[in-house]
Order: sequence, then C-alpha cells, then structure tokens
Amino acid sequence: MLQVTRTRYNAEISAGSLMPLESKRVAALLLAKPDEAAWLDAIEVQNILQKKTPATARRQATLIRKRLMTLDPQAWEMIATRESEVANQLLLAASIKHSQLLGDFLRIVYSQRQRGLEETLSTNSWHDFLTEIAHHDAAVASWSDSTKDKLFQVIVRILAEAKFLESARSMRITPQALHPEVTRYLHKHHDSYVLECLERTA
Repeated sequence: MLQVTRTRYNAEISAGSLMPLESKRVAALLLAKPDEAAWLDAIEVQNILQKKTPATARRQATLIRKRLMTLDPQAWEMIATRESEVANQLLLAASIKHSQLLGDFLRIVYSQRQRGLEETLSTNSWHDFLTEIAHHDAAVASWSDSTKDKLFQVIVRILAEAKFLESARSMRITPQALHPEVTRYLHKHHDSYVLECLERTA
C-alpha cells in the first residue's frame, strides 16, 4: 500500500514533456548565471526556444527551469553538451525529482508491467494507478478527466523521448540501462529515489 501525503502529487508536469532541445538551451543559459532581466531577454526577446509567442516560451522555460533547478551546474553542463542518451536520462531524472507522479508511475506501473512481461503500457494501468494514489492524496481525486488524460499523454511522451517507450503511439516498453555517467552522478548526489525509479526499469 502506498504511503503518500496529501500534497505529494500535482499536475504541473502536464505543462510539457522532456523538451530535449529546449532544455539544452535553457541549461546553457543557466550556466551563464543570468539575472531576471537577462533571463527574460533570452526567453522572450531573443526567443532562444524558438516559440511562436512569448507566453508559450515563458511557460515552457519556466517548467524547464524548475526541473533543471533540481540538479546542479555539473548536470546542466552535461545536458547542454553531451550526447542525447546522457542528456535525456538526466532530463528524465530531473523530471522525476520535480514530479513524484512521474517517478511513482515508473517505479510502480512501468516496472510491474515489465516484470510481468507485458509488452506495452495501457490506459487501464494508468487509471488503476490514479485510483490507487487517490486513496491517499485527495488532490488526485479532484483532477478532471481531461487533466488525467493530459497527464498520461505527457508521461508517455516523456518516456518515449527518453527511449523507455518505443514511441508514444505504440507505448511498447523498451527498458534502458542508465548510462554509467548518469548513474555516477545520481549516486554522488544521493538521489536514491530517482535511482530506485530508474533502476527498477532496467
């Protein structure tokens, strides 16, 4: 039985998937230690994320920054400069640190279906997961059906971008071993929860 607090889960992850290219650009920007004026200039004026409107750029940059702030400059450097396998696994780790909803879904649903030799994720498994955690977190029960559907879509896209699913369309489970440098980083920073979520899926 899950033991969770009332405020453990939120729907903030619905604002965007991993956004690897955008996240690389934000990581590089954070390494420059911008003040708020420089941040706004880069995001809204220079439009480094190449979005159609300043509002979209601001919204996505805010989510990415919140995720990246769960890591440190060493990880930002790796995200900004390393190959996609390393960068995307660190982005997945940051997303888990930012959203326990994502972490627990990986730790419980994804890993259980993998161990049970199930080939794909399913919407039924998502709804079963929400029903279980709603018994322990009243906020989950208050989410609308559209919010629940959007959350699942975003989580599936995240897992596809991180190569833990073949694609968002097929939802075929394709477990990945963590890159050794990602493993070392997480151990160094004592990120035991993130390691549990990701190593269960390997």
